[in-house]
Amino acid sequence: MCIAFITTAHPHYPLILISNRDEYLSRATAPADWWSPPYSYVLGGHDLEREEKGTWLGITKQGRVAVLTNFKEDGDLPKASKSRGGIIKEFLATSPHSSETTAESAKRLVEGYRDEDVGGFSLVLGQLNPSKAKGDDYAGLAIISNRTPDLTRAKWIATGPDMTHGLSNSHYGDRTWPKVNQGEDLLDKVIKTHARKGGSEDHLITKLFEVLSVDSLPKKNNNETWEAYLFQLRKSIFIPAFGPEISSQKPADELAAAKDNEKIIAANSNAYGTQKQTVILVDWQGRVVFVERSLYDQKGRSRAQDRKYEFQIETPS
Repeated sequence: MCIAFITTAHPHYPLILISNRDEYLSRATAPADWWSPPYSYVLGGHDLEREEKGTWLGITKQGRVAVLTNFKEDGDLPKASKSRGGIIKEFLATSPHSSETTAESAKRLVEGYRDEDVGGFSLVLGQLNPSKAKGDDYAGLAIISNRTPDLTRAKWIATGPDMTHGLSNSHYGDRTWPKVNQGEDLLDKVIKTHARKGGSEDHLITKLFEVLSVDSLPKKNNNETWEAYLFQLRKSIFIPAFGPEISSQKPADELAAAKDNEKIIAANSNAYGTQKQTVILVDWQGRVVFVERSLYDQKGRSRAQDRKYEFQIETPS
């Protein structure tokens, strides 16, 4: 039940991307960092559960950016033979010297994974060149999936200023998910307030994490099955840890403020919730600020930790 929001509404940042990764808390995951050679130009985390060691979100020194959300399938389906995280990894690992456009990358991935045994997904991808942009010149991002029959059916977002888009575990534009609608509204308010009143970049980042930490998940009824309760996840941007053996959970702001040695919930392979939160800012000069907040350690214990990276997008020579 991951979620991502993208906006071009801030006058100083042609692109802001914020995202929650919802997963089993003990799922083996490497935190965001520069990848090992030969892909040392890629910044992102790694899912260590699958052989592909894929990712769900990342950005490169050349300005390629992508975020992937799973598509909620009806019923119990067998585990796909190929990892969805490998798809976004393939895009981000494209040679830094490649001149491939966003449209060409989207076409390549659509054709390469359309008939493969891979779970449902939506992938937002694009190439950022803000240092070359003038006025309201936006490159735009493509949204593709393994339900995209050809590139003509791809959706394009962030193609101009004052646009805010949300995407969760359904097709883009599905307005039946309350968390997506609420997140778009909250993000718009944060951006407009910061642009009007001013404030530091750190203050903006704090407010963006607050959007990602809004918990409106209804409490589980005693007679409600866990399978039925999963439908309620559509209602909350932040998913507090839950599962058959989890009885209590502190809210996101308390998790973020927790000391390293504070143990809020016991390690539990069945516990599920928002595992990581990410904020990415890209300004008009091509400066990128990437902040990842891990809310749990590898044993599923709540030990919030932030990792912050700053770099300049490299422009082709």
